[in-house]
Amino acid sequence: MMKTSDFYYDLPRELIAQTPIARRDGSRLLTLDKKTGRIGHMHFYDLPSLLRPGDCLVLNDSRVLPARLLGRKEPEGGAVELVLLTNRGENVWECLARPGRRLRPGTRISFGEGALNGEIVGESSDGTRLVRFFYSGIFLELLDRLGKMPLPPYITEELEDASRYQTVYSRETGSAAAPTAGLHFTKELLSRLESRGIILAYITLHVGLGTFRPVKAEKIEEHEMHAEFCKLPEKAAGQINHAREDGGRIICVGTTSCRTLETFAAPDGHMEAQSGWTNIFIYPGYRFKAMDALVTNFHLPESTLIMLVSALAGREHVLAAYKEAVKLRYRFFSFGDAMFLS
Repeated sequence: MMKTSDFYYDLPRELIAQTPIARRDGSRLLTLDKKTGRIGHMHFYDLPSLLRPGDCLVLNDSRVLPARLLGRKEPEGGAVELVLLTNRGENVWECLARPGRRLRPGTRISFGEGALNGEIVGESSDGTRLVRFFYSGIFLELLDRLGKMPLPPYITEELEDASRYQTVYSRETGSAAAPTAGLHFTKELLSRLESRGIILAYITLHVGLGTFRPVKAEKIEEHEMHAEFCKLPEKAAGQINHAREDGGRIICVGTTSCRTLETFAAPDGHMEAQSGWTNIFIYPGYRFKAMDALVTNFHLPESTLIMLVSALAGREHVLAAYKEAVKLRYRFFSFGDAMFLS
């Protein structure tokens, strides 16, 4: 039985990337052979040389909501911060709220000098609040104008260009955090991949802030995963099936793409178009049905994401690669460098 502490590694705080580098695909790329543990060092723009014609690259096209709202309580004017998590319908959203203890049902909040208003209509056992919003016009347009990007808690600097927390292929709005492995791609790099015969398949998983929730259980099997909405379109299902039939590898960009495929895959890896909620938890011992290789960023110690990566390449290989990355001063987490595990 594996313990959460089995997935700890020591990370100097200064290696946590606070800002994106100037060139998206200029980040470093650590390669890891999942069978032998052999490590290599390249740059992300070298990715096409690591793929073969007929391989299928699966990308998550979810777009991040500018879901962090700063407002004032009515009528006294105290500062309030909300982060929108899940749309519950009828203009009600589940939100993280600060200061939570002062935001009881019936509390009204004003944003943008009254352009958007909200009322607390409920609270959950985990501390989140249900907020009903009142507005004129289109809600997403108001969010674009009034909201800020909900950056992860380990990023303390303000983001100057909000587009750098979106992938260049994002189009399905709904995430509370970016599928960060995709941040390294440029439109030019995607064109280069296609010109080499690489198939690009787009799926959707709306990332929740639960992705940053620490694993508190000592035994990893006792951890309860958060649920996220995901969708496998008919086109992507067909592309993945054809690639596998033709001998190509299925390569997921990010753990979100991986979790989507592994949720919907039949035991033999076959795909059918579908959508729904997933709380799949992948850790060592899991047998992958669909994914052959993975492009991903470096993940937090003791997180469910480093457990997923370890399920693919082995805990010892992954921790050795992370130790090497720390030694060579790779940049870590959302705006950091990347890995290719194959």
